[in-house]
Amino acid sequence: MIIKAPRQLSRVQADLILLLTAAVWGSGFIAQRIAAPNMNVFYFNGGRFLLGALLLFPLIRFRLKIEKEKFVGVFLAGFLLFSAGAFQQAGLITTTAGNAGFITGLYVIFVPIFLWLIWRDKQKWNVWVAAIIAVFGMLLLSTGGELKLAPGDKLEFVGAILWALHVIVVGRTVQGMNPLHFAIGQFLICAVLNVGIGLITDPQGISQISSLWWTILYNGIASVAIGFTLQGVAQKYAPPTDAALILSMEAVFAALFGFLFLQEIFSTEQLIGGFLVLSAIFLAQFKFSPRKTSDSFQS
Repeated sequence: MIIKAPRQLSRVQADLILLLTAAVWGSGFIAQRIAAPNMNVFYFNGGRFLLGALLLFPLIRFRLKIEKEKFVGVFLAGFLLFSAGAFQQAGLITTTAGNAGFITGLYVIFVPIFLWLIWRDKQKWNVWVAAIIAVFGMLLLSTGGELKLAPGDKLEFVGAILWALHVIVVGRTVQGMNPLHFAIGQFLICAVLNVGIGLITDPQGISQISSLWWTILYNGIASVAIGFTLQGVAQKYAPPTDAALILSMEAVFAALFGFLFLQEIFSTEQLIGGFLVLSAIFLAQFKFSPRKTSDSFQS
């Protein structure tokens, strides 16, 4: 695991870290799908984020430091993490993994929209085109082009909006902060909210942890401690639009791990979808000039 980032990362280096994050998240999707119908949402999310925070504490010598001016941003990131994770996991109970992957991936289009509407941050035309291409790619990759709506899809859609806001808040708050302190702070807030609501709404549900502890263990180590921490490291140097597009590769890696470990076969539509997502990421990296459209690759 990367303990701390170099003093300065190039945009390409940051994007590669985001790609690694997407791979880690993709590997954890199978465990999430198994836990969804069998464990209370709040205990699952609370357990994995609490574990992620505890695993990172030794790396900061058990001294968490969050400056007052950064606390609001860290709290908001933790709250969004709690909310988005809850909607995503609850949606998985009554929808397919394919639908969940596609609808969650819609945050790639929500990020530039929110940046423009809320923060008046104008995006270049290739970013918008890349986001649209990525959406079509994820549709083919996750559902094979046949999206059959299920009850849980509404929850996944709300989750996608919250994930988009989380990506933006992370990118803005982690500036000038140690990514490890930021990560632990948002994990603890998320864990406290989840466990607290779980104990209030379903006190008996905590017993489910004993039979599915391994799903919490894997997600706590991989998706949370490693994945979300790497996200914070990379977003100190990568624009939120880069982060959204590259993190959407989670769907590609989820399909790839399904092929490697569950013998799931790629259809032609899925292969085309994966190619479209990759193409969208490369398109977003180019900085087009009115005078010269043949250069230059942003790094």
